[in-house]
Amino acid sequence: MKLKQLESYLQMVDTFDKPKIYLEQYATTPHIAAHMLYNIDTMYNDIQGKVICDLGCGCGVLSIGASMLGGCLIVGLDIDDDALTIAKTNIDEFELENVQLIKANITDSEFFGNNIFDTVIMNPPFGTKDKGIDMEFLHRALKLASTSVYSLHKSSTRQHIKKKATEWGAEMTVVAELRFNLENTYKFHKHKSVDIAVDFIKFDCSSVAI
Repeated sequence: MKLKQLESYLQMVDTFDKPKIYLEQYATTPHIAAHMLYNIDTMYNDIQGKVICDLGCGCGVLSIGASMLGGCLIVGLDIDDDALTIAKTNIDEFELENVQLIKANITDSEFFGNNIFDTVIMNPPFGTKDKGIDMEFLHRALKLASTSVYSLHKSSTRQHIKKKATEWGAEMTVVAELRFNLENTYKFHKHKSVDIAVDFIKFDCSSVAI
């Protein structure tokens, strides 16, 4: 599938009706999602035929895109019932049979095993409202993946993330520097939209020891 076609499909994915501020629910735009997934597939061969986890899947845009690009099995995990309901509707509308959704809390260590997915993809909370949640997501993702983790993080946290990745035995590569346009989603937003500098990062999990 070509990049433009993938992005066109992802533009049909419904997003949050009432995003929850405490969960930092910002939808991944079709443009960013398509470019992320297309590069993961074409540059690193980490989607087609792979077992993939979409950690904090929200409304399912990354799961749906990974399925369209030939992922073998995609499991979307999220803590929010409303997000999972929207994701299920989206998946049903595209008639995708290789995407499963599970309600889960990433802090529940008993629920998760280690190295049970080939690839983890995610757009985690930035940790603006819940300090450190971005690192909790990354720590869990590195445990879940046997090969690679692909994630979005605020560029301002790059050095901190690199330090933690090194501690955990993961090799970190900044694949691209992006501008994440956050529309006026919540009442406290004073402007129509805000551009945030975001890193699209690949983590090699082959030497992870956590």
